[in-house]
Amino acid sequence: MKKTDLLVIGGSAGGILTATMARKAYGDIDITLIRDTETVMVPCGIPYIYGTLRDLKKNIIPDAMLHNADIGLVIDRALEIDREKKTVKTKNNGAIGYKKLVIATGSLPIIPTFIPGHDLDNVFPILKDEEHLSVIFNKLETAENVAVIGGGFIGVEFAEQIKMLGKNVTLIEMADSCLWQAFDKEYTDDIESLLKESGINVMTSTRVNKILGENTVEAIELEGGKTIPADIVILGLGVIPNGVLGKECGLDTNAKGAIVVDQYMRTSDSDIFAVGDCAEKRCFFTGKDVPLLLASTAAMEAKIAGSNAFHLRLIRANKGTLSTFSTKIHGKTFAAAGLTEVRAKQEDFCIMVGEFKTMDRHPGTLPDAQEVNIKLIFSRCSGTILGAQISGGDSVAEIVNILSLAIQKNATATELNTFQAATHPLVSPSPIAYPINSAAMNAIATNCSHLNEDLII
Repeated sequence: MKKTDLLVIGGSAGGILTATMARKAYGDIDITLIRDTETVMVPCGIPYIYGTLRDLKKNIIPDAMLHNADIGLVIDRALEIDREKKTVKTKNNGAIGYKKLVIATGSLPIIPTFIPGHDLDNVFPILKDEEHLSVIFNKLETAENVAVIGGGFIGVEFAEQIKMLGKNVTLIEMADSCLWQAFDKEYTDDIESLLKESGINVMTSTRVNKILGENTVEAIELEGGKTIPADIVILGLGVIPNGVLGKECGLDTNAKGAIVVDQYMRTSDSDIFAVGDCAEKRCFFTGKDVPLLLASTAAMEAKIAGSNAFHLRLIRANKGTLSTFSTKIHGKTFAAAGLTEVRAKQEDFCIMVGEFKTMDRHPGTLPDAQEVNIKLIFSRCSGTILGAQISGGDSVAEIVNILSLAIQKNATATELNTFQAATHPLVSPSPIAYPINSAAMNAIATNCSHLNEDLII
């Protein structure tokens, strides 16, 4: 029986980074990673295979990271964890013994089994598997009408990329806005306008009644009886944690099937860790369980688990999931971190909001300059930042990363107002109109105005 010091189950972002971080933290230990696919797809790049890359091979994470770190790679399926014997049974390689184990089995797509016809041919969930994604790629070559069910990031990005192929694309979302969990309505309205401008038929507040066809999908019937022709249906309804291995071996799991972990990513068994989509996620602000499964969160968790697998070396509490997103739609980038204004009010925070518009070059007449819109949400009493939304050119995806750190560090509106930024005409907004400073200043000014009104009254 093969034995290893650290065994990692799962070969995507969480698994890879756990293994490579452990190598840096512990040096000369034996590390083995098991995954059940020959190749690993870049998860967030999957929609872009179809419109931008046009080649599955361009969206593969190379194994060089593992080989260069001297991490053993086993291509096999993990079937069962024996906690007492400290072994993992595999399909083809027998049992592998471990001292410490990390479960990074990711997530599974939500299959709407409540919709009749969900299992017809040419109805595709999005699996992170090259062979499955290749089938979709080939089917799209001859398809004319494509329906995408679900207006989250997966659905929106697939709709945009498939439209680039010249197909008739309909995007169907049950809620009243696409991407409503990440952005407030002024931003979702802008996103939907861009999708419609590109020729996508966007249908919000719309429920799917059934998927029609004999053996292969032919159309979608909506609530009320209207039908939409469809040669292919993409299921973009999100994902659920794949915590099956953990649950079956007796680890604590929550109602959603995610493996319960502490701030160091330890499970209810002190020798087993869990990271990424299969591990429980808690809101940074409220501690509530949240269904936000992101590669960036998996990367953060992997660094904690990899550093602390054998000793608590990295004394860093995982304070929770911030919900930091970015996407690009029809040439415009949208990014967000933390709470939306709607969510903050739902959680009963007393807030103040600062907004600002500027150009991402100075002067704004420079080539390729784009308008930047920013919205910052703060606690009205403490001034602590709670959330941020921003749209514009490519630079906003990095600006939101600054704001993500600001949220983690409980930065205040005053601190962000006086935040010192490096600026240059060709690469950034003006120093006198930098979006973070200016939006924070507007929030303070608005709050002071309200205070003055209160005093007058």
